Amino acid sequence: MLELKNVSFTAENEEGSKDIIKNLSLKIDNGFVVITGPNGGGKSTLAKLIAGIIKPTSGQILLDGEDITDLSITERAKKGVSFAFQQPVRFKGITVHDLISLASGRDVSISEACDYLSQVGLCARDYINREVNASLSGGELKRIEIATVLARSTKISIFDEPEAGIDLWSFKSLIKVFEKMHDNLGGSIIIISHQERILNIADKVIVLANGTLKAEGTKDEILPELLHATDMGCSVLKAQTEEK
Repeated sequence: MLELKNVSFTAENEEGSKDIIKNLSLKIDNGFVVITGPNGGGKSTLAKLIAGIIKPTSGQILLDGEDITDLSITERAKKGVSFAFQQPVRFKGITVHDLISLASGRDVSISEACDYLSQVGLCARDYINREVNASLSGGELKRIEIATVLARSTKISIFDEPEAGIDLWSFKSLIKVFEKMHDNLGGSIIIISHQERILNIADKVIVLANGTLKAEGTKDEILPELLHATDMGCSVLKAQTEEK
């Protein structure tokens, strides 16, 4: 279980300081959790705090009762925390097979790596030896990144707006991948998203606005309010390309 106790984060810049996360406390049990809310509400900052990319100004982050607040992103990865960026990183000179092996921390066989690629809807023979570079589309990179998460099988898997910048076909495929992860993986899957289709497969929805917890509960409890009310200060969107 992941627990945040009175976590705050203040960003410093040339114009001064700004409170992004404000005395936030919440618990995330095993299952599929979607964190949603308005742009600028602190969602991506929260994901980075959990992953260890940034550290809180105050408060504690606990993983299965252990205080991981001061651990680095590498140390948290060893504890079982994975983070998938909104814009996946490209690695010139590294093949897809290399990346899956690096992610898993062991020498993954070709057949095993192909199985992970197949699980995310990619034809393994077309991708296994390709470089993770600019020749891959955003949708392909997202699915390859998810394949690396599958290879790691971590306690906490965090995805920051995985639907950003991909087409409708890739988005539909992405939903199927998350549904499969939901069914097959233990631990917690945490997704930052506004998308109704992703919210619809969540066990728990957390609404974050202005750096504070606005609401939390099951999708049946939270989604109707998000779709029809404005008091939470956020909007839920359909798939980006559905209206085209």
